[in-house]
Amino acid sequence: MFIRLFNLIVKEFFTSLRDPKARVMLIGTPILQIFIFSYAITQEIKNVILAVYNQDVGLEGDVLVQRFQQSPTFTKIVKLSRHGEINPVIDNQTAMAVLVIPQDFSRELHAGRKAKIQILLDGRKSNAASIVGGYAGKIINRFVQEHLPPGTSVGINLETRNWFNVNLDPRKTTIPCLVCILATELGMVITGLSIAREREMGTFEQILVSPLTPTEILLGKAIPALILATCSASMMIGITIFIMGIPLQGSFFLLLASMDLFLLSVIGVGLFISSLALTQQQAILGVVLVMPPFIMLSGFATPVENMPAWLQWLTVINPVRWFLVIVKGVFMKGMGASEVFLNCIPLALISVVTLSIAGFMFRKRME
Repeated sequence: MFIRLFNLIVKEFFTSLRDPKARVMLIGTPILQIFIFSYAITQEIKNVILAVYNQDVGLEGDVLVQRFQQSPTFTKIVKLSRHGEINPVIDNQTAMAVLVIPQDFSRELHAGRKAKIQILLDGRKSNAASIVGGYAGKIINRFVQEHLPPGTSVGINLETRNWFNVNLDPRKTTIPCLVCILATELGMVITGLSIAREREMGTFEQILVSPLTPTEILLGKAIPALILATCSASMMIGITIFIMGIPLQGSFFLLLASMDLFLLSVIGVGLFISSLALTQQQAILGVVLVMPPFIMLSGFATPVENMPAWLQWLTVINPVRWFLVIVKGVFMKGMGASEVFLNCIPLALISVVTLSIAGFMFRKRME
């Protein structure tokens, strides 16, 4: 049995790596994607255009506008001369936010009273608008506290500290998650194409008449895919740490072991797709159909806690959700072995289920 399985694994390695296009897909594409996506997918807001309608006749209004000009977030300031220009600026997306400074801003500030300022945000970009509103609020609050008369205090001086990501660098959360997403895609594509490629090339019948059992065939397809996906994901982790400068707070070996368990669950899904597909094109369409729910229900784009209750239950069967917790935990807070183990239990159960279903479907198609 072991000799037959070993020969099938070697044959699968040669088949996967013999084609130059396959080598580019397995080695070059993940590296290129981790570089591009790490800069394209970010929650950080930059290059914001701010429109300003300053009605204040005092000096403080101009100084506040200069504070916004000096901020790296707001790269361009559009000055408005009348109130009627505010709506078109937002409607035409000329600016994401409009700062309205009233006539009595300087006078109220000198008197030690609460000075009112209005910020209008483009609600069509809800997430970006809330972040920009937070940036603007910090600038205004700091300016007001600095320009109040001596001995005057308005409001509360709030000091905020961030754990695990002190400077709120979005790359520290985004890039490790990208490793998880790209490893999912890679594992599914490799296994999704394996059996479908055999059918297209006409070699699948040769495997069926060989002494190999269905279990041995599935293992011969799964083990090379696991090794190739692990090697590619390890390269992406190395790039994340040594080239992009994202520190790994936890154990690399814990991350690697949990990643192999995660890839087994993904490979089970890929083998299931491959057992149903008659051609490689159908297999790729199957992977494209499965990937968006995996990503959107993983907590990558929005927290799972923000989803409806019935949808949160549905995410339990999503392996990407559990591995994202491990990746972010190991990278950012040094998650220990006990916590990693607790999140590996669902991954182990999902692996057993997906591989069992793939084996059942494979046997049905062989009959």
